[in-house]
Amino acid sequence: MSAPHPAPASQPTLVLASSSPRRRDLLARIGAVPARIAAPAIDESPRPRELPRAYALRLAVEKAEAIDRAAGEVVIAGDTTIALGRRILPPAEDEAVQRTLLSLLSGRRHHALSAVCAIDAKGAVRTRLADTIVAFKPLSPAEIDDYVASGEGLGKAGGYAIQGRAEAFVRFLQGSHSGVIGLPLFETRALLIASGIALG
Repeated sequence: MSAPHPAPASQPTLVLASSSPRRRDLLARIGAVPARIAAPAIDESPRPRELPRAYALRLAVEKAEAIDRAAGEVVIAGDTTIALGRRILPPAEDEAVQRTLLSLLSGRRHHALSAVCAIDAKGAVRTRLADTIVAFKPLSPAEIDDYVASGEGLGKAGGYAIQGRAEAFVRFLQGSHSGVIGLPLFETRALLIASGIALG
């Protein structure tokens, strides 16, 4: 008589370390449905002389590590940072900041650095980063005023949301469109598979 087959190991469950509905919707595009969502509370201030790539990766890791993992859980976290050269642009906390950010981006290329961190059920930490080059057309004062008045980019990195009206400002994009929105799906999918998450 053949020996009984061992019971299959239970599949790990996914935790999204973000309060962003955009990241939840992006995960759904690759068949990843979080079992729970938890908003990390961390200090997102850049460190002195910290470069944008290192900053984005650090925040993604800190966000993932800020969430308590139960047994069998995989945590995924992301951070999208907008950079002009070595300069890290802040989120648009108010309309005045947003106008300044859009004026800086007008007619110029910038980098949307989207970092992802996954911590698997055994505690292994994996990271990936997508560097997307985005070029805006020159924006007139009226265009900036209209966009600010729409309220769309308030609170967003760089002061704009590429999945909305701001996409009409983009004359060139090289890299990950989903990364600019908030989660680079190619890199995220690879991390989830490596972490044992079964995708639908």
